[in-house]
Amino acid sequence: MESLKQLYKIGRGPSSSHTMGPQRAAQIFSAKNSNATAFFVTLYGSLAATGKGHMTDVAIQDVLQPIAPLRIIWKPQVFLPFHPNGMKFEAVDKDGKTMDEWTVYSIGGGALSEGNGKEDKLSFEDVYPLNTIKDILAWCEDHGKSFWEYVEECEGKEIWDFLDTVWQTMKSSVTAGLNHEGVLPGPLHLQRKAATYYVKARGYKESLQSRGLVYSYALAVSEENASGGTIVTAPTCGACGVLPAVLYHLATSHEFSETRILHALATAGLFGNVVKHNASISGADVGCQGEVGVACAMASAAACQLFGGSTTQVEYAAEMGLEHHLGMTCDPVCGLVQIPCIERNAFAAARALDCDLYASFSDGRHSVSFDKVINAMKQTGHDIPSLYKETSEGGLAKVYGK
Repeated sequence: MESLKQLYKIGRGPSSSHTMGPQRAAQIFSAKNSNATAFFVTLYGSLAATGKGHMTDVAIQDVLQPIAPLRIIWKPQVFLPFHPNGMKFEAVDKDGKTMDEWTVYSIGGGALSEGNGKEDKLSFEDVYPLNTIKDILAWCEDHGKSFWEYVEECEGKEIWDFLDTVWQTMKSSVTAGLNHEGVLPGPLHLQRKAATYYVKARGYKESLQSRGLVYSYALAVSEENASGGTIVTAPTCGACGVLPAVLYHLATSHEFSETRILHALATAGLFGNVVKHNASISGADVGCQGEVGVACAMASAAACQLFGGSTTQVEYAAEMGLEHHLGMTCDPVCGLVQIPCIERNAFAAARALDCDLYASFSDGRHSVSFDKVINAMKQTGHDIPSLYKETSEGGLAKVYGK
């Protein structure tokens, strides 16, 4: 299992799989073909279906057009066998002949794959010898340690500097979102709500204020993402508001130290990493359960640890966070990361706090393990028809405006 540095990525929205991934692919291809006289890029499946709304073409153009003329070809009805987010890059020489060709996939969270399994040149070195929560739980029990200590054991103490940068970026995305007002880009003309929710929440009594503030923080980050602002994939751009909202709320309302927040961030990343390794965090592959569902699980684990939960209670909280998002479709209206994505982040953040509370009342024992829910999510996601997985052909995307 790879480092958390490959899960938490700092970059610009609105989509990790449709914006960050394709731009990174273009950068890799351009570095190898800086003497090309023309480029052709073919986008397949989900990348083609919602690419314009996710600014896929703009992300690629920004890299390749300064080098040579570029033509982008859209093939939304063609799905390559390895993953729905397939793309083919071609570089042409001065004689009009193809000098290089590369097929690559954007597999979620900004990550890329050539579809070659362990032989994939784009994969990173595994730093975690254990890749199921069951095995990691056993390690924690054997050593009397917590999940975050397993992260430190595998990543080394230098991981804390990286996670501190992640946390500072998350905080900045919350405050930026709270300070920005107006309309989000795109044809929906969706008004930003974070600032209004924050002001209203401050006026409520404490019990309601807490929930309102969490909403406002999640909206703030998600709106920043939708407008192309800087965010952290947690685990993706589309779900980037959930974990920062929960951590920011607990840090400001309960005065948890920066150290404890970083420990919670490590635990959250560990759970997200296990899902990424054993299933998928790509909405185009498994639906929104792999994005917002996983984000809720991550935030649930982080909150439970912060409030003193045992390792089994933390695992239970994360399990509920994912289990109760099973089957969630990815049906963005107009291919934008706005409806239902932004509100979905706010509700998932609130649900994460409920998962923590529910798990804290228990002894941590429960029937279905987190690992089994991952397996169910993977199978469910692959059973969902493609029109409900980031193609904007079904669900809300189809009925909107009718």
